[in-house]
Amino acid sequence: MPRAGRADAKAGSSSGAMARGSARRAQVMGSRVPGSRVGGRGAQGPRLGPEATVPARAGYRLPGAHPRAPGAWLPSGARTRPARLADVGVAGEGVESPGPAGSCLVPEARPSPAVALARVPGSPDARRPLPAAWQHPFLNVFRHFRVDEWKRSAKQGDVAVVTDKTLKGAVYRIRGSVSAANYIQLPKNSTQSLGLTGRYLYVLFRPLPSKHFVIHLDVSTEDNQVIRVSFSNLFKEFKSTATRLQFPFVLEARTPQRDLVGLVPHGARWTCLQLDLQDILLVYLNRRYGHLKSVRLCASLLVRNLYTSDLCFEPAISGAPWAKLPVTPMPREMAFPVPKGESWHDRYVHVRFPSDSLKVPSKPIERSCSPPEAVLLQPGPQPLPCPVASSKPVRFSVSPVAQIPSPTASGQAPLAPKPFPEISLSQERSEASNTDGPGLHSLEPWAQVKASDVHTAAASTHVLTHELTEVPVALEDASSCKRFLPDPVLRLKGVIGFGGHSTRQALWTPDGTAVVYPCHAVIVVLLVDTGEQRFFLGHTDKVSALALDGSSSLLASAQAKTPSVMRLWDFQTGQCLCLFQSPVHVVCSLSFSDSGALLCGVGKDRHGRTMVVAWGTGQVGLGGEVVVLAKAHADFDIQAFQVTFFDETRMASCGQGSVRLWRLRGGALRSCPVDLGEHHVLQFTDLAFKQAQDGCPEPSAAMLFVCSRSGHILEIDCQCMVVRHARRLLPTQTPDGPHRQKQTFSTGPGIAISSLSVSPAVCAVGSADGYLRLWPLDFSSVLLEAEHEGPVSSVCVSPDGLRVLSATSSGHLGFLDTPSRVYHMLARSHTAPVLALATEQRRGQLATVSQDRTVRIWDLATLQQLYDFTSSEEAPCTVTFHPTRPTFFCGFSSGAVRSFSLEAAEVLVEHMCHQGAITGLTATPDGRLLFSSCSQGSLAQYDCADPQWHVLRVAADVVWPDAPASPGTLAVSRDGRLLAFVGPSRHSVTVTGSASLDELLRVDIGTLDLASGRLDSAVAVCFGPAALGHLLVSTSSNRVVVLDAASGRIIRELPGVHPEPCSSLMLSEDARFLLMATGRAVKVWDYTTQASPGPQVYIGHSEPVQAVTFSPDQQQVLSAGDAIFLWDILATTESDQSFPGPSPACEAGLGTGQLEDAASRASELPRQQVPKPSQAAPPRLGICARPPEGGDGTSDTKNSGAPRTTCPASYKAFTPARASRGPHSAKGTSLPPAGGAWLRLKAVVGYSGNGRANMVWRPDTGFFAYTCGRLVVVEDLHSGAQQHWPGHPAEISTLALSHSAQVLASASGRSSTTAHCQIRVWDVSGGLCQHLISHHSTTVLALAFSPDDRLLVTLGDHDGRTLALWGTATYDLVSSTRLPEPVHGVAFNPWDAGELTCVGQGTVTFWLLQQRGADISLQVHREQVPGTVGAGELTSLCYGAPPLLYCGTSSGQVCVWDTRAGRCFLSWEADDGGIGLLLCSSSRLVSGGSTGRLRLWAVGAVSELRCKGSGARSSSVFMEHELVLDGAVVSASFDDSVDMGVVGTRAGTLWFISWAEGTSTRLISGHRSKVNEVVFSPGDSHCATCSEDGSVRVWALASMELVIQFQVLNQSCLCLAWSPRCCGRPEQQRLAAGYGDGSLRIFSVSRTAMELKMHPHPVALTTVTFSTDGQTVLSGDQDGLVAVSHSRTGMTFRVLNDHQGAPISTICVTRKECEDLEVEGTDLWLAASGDQRVSVWACDWLRNRCELVDWLSFPMPATTETQGHLPPSLAAFCPWDGALLMYVGPGVDKEVIIYDLSQKQVVEKIPLPFCAMSLSLSPRTRLLAVGFAECMLRLVDCATGTAQDFVGHNNAVHLCRFTPSARLLFTAACNEILVWEISGC
Repeated sequence: MPRAGRADAKAGSSSGAMARGSARRAQVMGSRVPGSRVGGRGAQGPRLGPEATVPARAGYRLPGAHPRAPGAWLPSGARTRPARLADVGVAGEGVESPGPAGSCLVPEARPSPAVALARVPGSPDARRPLPAAWQHPFLNVFRHFRVDEWKRSAKQGDVAVVTDKTLKGAVYRIRGSVSAANYIQLPKNSTQSLGLTGRYLYVLFRPLPSKHFVIHLDVSTEDNQVIRVSFSNLFKEFKSTATRLQFPFVLEARTPQRDLVGLVPHGARWTCLQLDLQDILLVYLNRRYGHLKSVRLCASLLVRNLYTSDLCFEPAISGAPWAKLPVTPMPREMAFPVPKGESWHDRYVHVRFPSDSLKVPSKPIERSCSPPEAVLLQPGPQPLPCPVASSKPVRFSVSPVAQIPSPTASGQAPLAPKPFPEISLSQERSEASNTDGPGLHSLEPWAQVKASDVHTAAASTHVLTHELTEVPVALEDASSCKRFLPDPVLRLKGVIGFGGHSTRQALWTPDGTAVVYPCHAVIVVLLVDTGEQRFFLGHTDKVSALALDGSSSLLASAQAKTPSVMRLWDFQTGQCLCLFQSPVHVVCSLSFSDSGALLCGVGKDRHGRTMVVAWGTGQVGLGGEVVVLAKAHADFDIQAFQVTFFDETRMASCGQGSVRLWRLRGGALRSCPVDLGEHHVLQFTDLAFKQAQDGCPEPSAAMLFVCSRSGHILEIDCQCMVVRHARRLLPTQTPDGPHRQKQTFSTGPGIAISSLSVSPAVCAVGSADGYLRLWPLDFSSVLLEAEHEGPVSSVCVSPDGLRVLSATSSGHLGFLDTPSRVYHMLARSHTAPVLALATEQRRGQLATVSQDRTVRIWDLATLQQLYDFTSSEEAPCTVTFHPTRPTFFCGFSSGAVRSFSLEAAEVLVEHMCHQGAITGLTATPDGRLLFSSCSQGSLAQYDCADPQWHVLRVAADVVWPDAPASPGTLAVSRDGRLLAFVGPSRHSVTVTGSASLDELLRVDIGTLDLASGRLDSAVAVCFGPAALGHLLVSTSSNRVVVLDAASGRIIRELPGVHPEPCSSLMLSEDARFLLMATGRAVKVWDYTTQASPGPQVYIGHSEPVQAVTFSPDQQQVLSAGDAIFLWDILATTESDQSFPGPSPACEAGLGTGQLEDAASRASELPRQQVPKPSQAAPPRLGICARPPEGGDGTSDTKNSGAPRTTCPASYKAFTPARASRGPHSAKGTSLPPAGGAWLRLKAVVGYSGNGRANMVWRPDTGFFAYTCGRLVVVEDLHSGAQQHWPGHPAEISTLALSHSAQVLASASGRSSTTAHCQIRVWDVSGGLCQHLISHHSTTVLALAFSPDDRLLVTLGDHDGRTLALWGTATYDLVSSTRLPEPVHGVAFNPWDAGELTCVGQGTVTFWLLQQRGADISLQVHREQVPGTVGAGELTSLCYGAPPLLYCGTSSGQVCVWDTRAGRCFLSWEADDGGIGLLLCSSSRLVSGGSTGRLRLWAVGAVSELRCKGSGARSSSVFMEHELVLDGAVVSASFDDSVDMGVVGTRAGTLWFISWAEGTSTRLISGHRSKVNEVVFSPGDSHCATCSEDGSVRVWALASMELVIQFQVLNQSCLCLAWSPRCCGRPEQQRLAAGYGDGSLRIFSVSRTAMELKMHPHPVALTTVTFSTDGQTVLSGDQDGLVAVSHSRTGMTFRVLNDHQGAPISTICVTRKECEDLEVEGTDLWLAASGDQRVSVWACDWLRNRCELVDWLSFPMPATTETQGHLPPSLAAFCPWDGALLMYVGPGVDKEVIIYDLSQKQVVEKIPLPFCAMSLSLSPRTRLLAVGFAECMLRLVDCATGTAQDFVGHNNAVHLCRFTPSARLLFTAACNEILVWEISGC
């Protein structure tokens, strides 16, 4: 058997396939190398694996560890046992012998680095004046400034002195709903200054639970610049300007999963916030710290005191007994009290910011570049950098974590990691467009570049199309070129791969947070803690060498292509600073000096001689060039070369038989050999310098370590140039077996050492036997070792000495974390080119096959390898997944086709029906059929309906026999009906029926290529969407031909796609994008555009791209060749994209005969020319190409006006919800009488994100209104009280508030009962509808009042295109006109009431209103949008300072118009997606787009640019702020200065925006999708809802405020139950939630955590409930199974299948009270299923008893549907009579049936007007609530038989629930929740 974690998987004697399932190993995925071992072994002790943990011992640490770094303490055994943790020994050959067996390195106690730093000459502290004596060693700020007297300080709002029980003393409590109005400020006046010079500020505070707090610090720099530094849990992201820093303060529960930003959790503890003011200014603003000017502490928090000091105190240590430790104890006055026997960290929280892991420079950075950690920042909610309160001293990350104790796992999903900032490497675009192919540009201006090496396009070139986002941002003019929109459409997100040219190039960044390594032609920077990647693209061949300077400023790279091209990059921004040719043809090694001013490279010249070159790089960052300082040829071998750390003019090299020391002096490089003595014959492989412990820069303090292939390690004195020690690593085997026991130094072959790395105290060695070993510098014993699956090629110790990076020749990259002794895998890769790939939708997996004879399965979300399957006897060729089962198929070079199980990691079935290598493999979308082809030309068909799949047919000589194995060899249509392939010859393409394999069509594409004189041949085939019926064929003449799959007619042709044929192509499901793999590039075509200017070209691969495909969700693109690239598709998903062609619902399928007839009509081929499609685009059909109802198919176009257009691409278009039939069209409805209604609408939960401009807010009056469905909701933002204005018959689309704020206008779509859309005019003060007007036959898209409120303009949507003008005196129609094109926005000129402007498709229309008496006429002037703005539609507009008009486009551009001149003079790119909202004050502009970005622009200089005309540039427009919200921005209202406002998003959320604080606060938030259940707590204090968006939300019932939210990503929560009141444990309240994947989760409400997750069902759950004692959970699923599980253990102990075949719709449980049922049990429960059957059971789950009591079946008529679906079958026990059961469902009559369980008969029927969709019974009164699909709710009094009907919802009322107290009734329709108060019965 192979070693653990490997399993042979063979099927048949010829299989030879071995499966290795990484996910099935003993260790957790990603914890270490599969099959590797990490740990140490003593002489007698057990092996310590990666999972083992040992309590740390204070006082002893790993050599080289930071003296105060957390996690650095190792269980070394200290004085009783040495650190001999592995069975490896060493012996010395030199002067020094190993230490004694019991010896151990113990570091000397020394002052804290933070303290010592203040004494170092030249440091910032040394240059800064010493603090005043009265501030040393620390200052009590509150005492010194006498805060209690409030003379030198100020307080505002609710500030009081209270006694804290934890601290047992007085503290200040600051609370209040508005932070800015409740605070303590020091000093009292802003003109004064505290003058505190201490480096550290200590804030002792405790945040109040469920509140927000803010801390503001005004810090003065040395040049007297005041910087505002703010910390708050209100902030969602890090923000930075020249005078402001905002850090989000993160508080989280101590759970494995967390939500980083939000309210303070319950149980928040006292916190010591330690702020390093010097480092904050130095790191984030590159400024010197002067003094602390002022402090403001804002609500809501408790504060004990503030302290300043130049000393770095350890808060957990105080008092004299700790004085000898290498830390500074906290003074007793500052310390928190700790009871005897308890731990400080268990009671308090310590936050140090910035953390010690940041390598802060000793002085400000000279040149303009981002700070070291600024690379982690970008707009949007970011986890870094931010202080995070921590219960443990965490100093090794930029974000320490604050944890609240929680014994169970959290149910919340982890925060998705945010990507690195994008790197931009732009090239100039082609001036002249070539319609026949790409334009040509050279990457190396001095080189002769072949066409195959060019990576540009006529439309655009994308080396990497990311952009840096900084604040403020100066924008360039966007009118330089016409772009293919969206441009770019792809962005590189992730890379799977490592190495390429060599696996020796892997580096740590100086701060130790990231790893830099090459992946063929791409340089990857990987953040090790989060797995995020960023990229440096530009090399056209494999990267052969890398080097990074000591400050993370410069990155140097060389590519292997001859002659070698080198690049210098700005590491922080990713910009390529310099590109130059090296005199060395092949560079194999690069080394930077620590300052980055010197770069040395080693390689071979054109004659094969070794050459060393030194370049001067000091001026590169300042705009200078790289200069060659010296060159030297060597007649000796050089394997490694390194510049010393102590002298930039000294270097060292090693190679075959030589170790040399170099020096750069006088423009020459000279070397001197080291006397090696007897070791002169060794082959040296690597070298490293030892850095002195005290950081002494003298050469005498440095030692050089050199390793060899024979296992020798030489220690060389650099000053004396002699070998001080020589050691050798030797293998030793036991006499009884091959097991390795010990290594010693003796004669014999040694273990080849390939790499070593030295830290101040340890040496890491990587060897050919696959081991990474960690030694002390005396090599007395091995500290740690890790075994790899291949030879270790490179090792590198992190700067802090705690992590060791290792790379193997087998393509693995990972690091060993020495404190935890765990190996973390960073990257795996194929060691040869990838041949094919396949994706799987349900699990999000990727399969790849490679020339390295492996098949690997990857997780698309994490890009981590899950499984690898290896075959040593045969090579895999192709791969595909089964669409529905956890199985994939693979074809091999032997002709075998095998299926592999992903669950068992083994071969299931093997078939050998082919004689040649498999060239194609594909399955139908339903998974019923599989097809394979081979190199001998045979085609096989398999039946895959059964897991034991078998061969159906084998056809010989069908497929082109010499076709290469590629994804385009076989293609199945999207509907699974057709199969296409190249064959039987290379000049023809055949289409067959997938089921019968009967030939339906054969197309000869063999046209004569005049250039080559040869016939064209097919290379790859691909089907488009079934609705299009397109078949795409790529040819050897570099064309792509689009054929009609039915007739073979050529529809269009893409000529000259690339100098090389397209080997793989794929069309997206919406037929919008066409992917091509051509050579080493990936091309993207706009498939919907007939006359496309050309494709976008993306480079990065160093070898030909073998396959391209879309991800299962169509949001990403995958390309595979030398590596696997994952690209994000940047096209907006908000717009409704449609493709030409008939709808599938309207196009009848073509039969076999039709296809045969079409094939017979194809012309004879070959032919000399292929007919090209006409330049004019073919007519596009609508959704359904059939005549209108009542017509004969003809139409009269004389008076039809403009043709009907499709819905615009802009997301501004309002899409009304599907209208439901109103209740007034049926008989039997009973509306309540006036004043006698039983229900009163109390609250509305939700906001209609579907509307546009459907929210208004006036800050001067406080009026706030928004829409929810058919209701206008007017809410008081202070009290939360709501008013509801009903009346609209359909969903409200938009609102408008008059300038006087006295009138509100609302418009809705057209309902089924009205011919026109309704517009209502409301009196704001009284809430009454004053006028009801209608004119538009389609949805009203926009409303606007004139500046004088005399006119109201209304705009119809893209179908109606009607502009109407109303007089507000009587609201009579004044004027109406039909627009020639769709218009998306309208606005009055605020400076001229007689001017009106509309924007739409390509035009701006200016309307001039002229009034003659009572008549108003409109004069129109239309201006075309200039081409410089780019393609797209104008979607929004707003007026600025006169005479400016700002317009937004669907492509993200903002263009500025001069309304007087009627011209556009300026434009810039303001967003990545469409801009649907613009608001402007005089100098500030707010833009909101479909990407969710809300941006604030400084446009004060635009008025001056107007004079420049079309020559104006947008560089004077700056972005001041940016906020990323949760969806597309659809509405907004701001104050006059645009400082604060309210913004609505498509996600159904209303946000309060404060630009001054840079915050967004959630005001109104409902579920994003359908609400599936509402449940209530037993005490009637809370309610919980679940939704298809995967969230479970808990609300306070009194205020309907959101209290808790549990979120499960990528799942729909379909049912929910609240546990009953537990006996004696009322605090233990739990929720049971069922999900679409069949899982059931138990959440603890009191602990806000997930307690349990179980999987009782294989399919989606439909209902769930608790037993009456809360110990048992009953759940039903879609297949009709009912599972009974323990709620504590999760064990399912009973499954009932009586309802199998129909979904369970209801499970109801009640305590058994009816004693005459003659059954035993404590509970009575029922289950109702969709087949109109109800079963009633009696149970006693404690005794595992369950007995059937009754079985009810109800007849169903032939046709009873509601909105296309059958009404549900609902049943419930009657609360007021335990013997009664109520049922409603699709019966013969629309009625509620009351069934008596005792009498076994129906006792009563209650008629209903419609089919019921929901049912609820009041627990305390005899009320029955029924919801209908007609948007109506009926309340029935069962005592009197009377009923009342209520309306208010915009959709079917699918849910209604009474509260336990029966005082409230909740109803839900889609995502709307209405809360009704029961008052009248």
